[in-house]
Amino acid sequence: MSNEREIRDEDLMDVAQDPEQAHRLRKALKVLADNPKVGGKLQEMAQEVLAGRIGMKEAIQTPGYMDAIGDRLGEMRRAAENQTMAEREESRTKFAAWQQEQETKEAEERAERDGPSLNIVTGSRRGGGRSHRG
Repeated sequence: MSNEREIRDEDLMDVAQDPEQAHRLRKALKVLADNPKVGGKLQEMAQEVLAGRIGMKEAIQTPGYMDAIGDRLGEMRRAAENQTMAEREESRTKFAAWQQEQETKEAEERAERDGPSLNIVTGSRRGGGRSHRG
């Protein structure tokens, strides 16, 4: 995918409810596409969507891709069901810390994306550099 065009957040607005959701979806697809532990159809789907070869709406209507998502969710459910109470509590604690970290990163990204348009510095509004006392 290195020499291919990658979709932008806006390209996911056909399935996202707002620009922020589109941004989070693109980031999630990026994680799936770049993580070698994902593999298989799920990783393929993410790579295809990010490259723009298939739309997200089409991807979620493709049986092979939906089966891969279902299989992964099933694995996650089984793993959660097999956890001890101590493991569940540890997972909750780790998730809370991870979630806080993600919220902080998203706030920083949002400020970076939105910031420049709010802090535009322009030259003097007075023409010719003359003083108003002139």
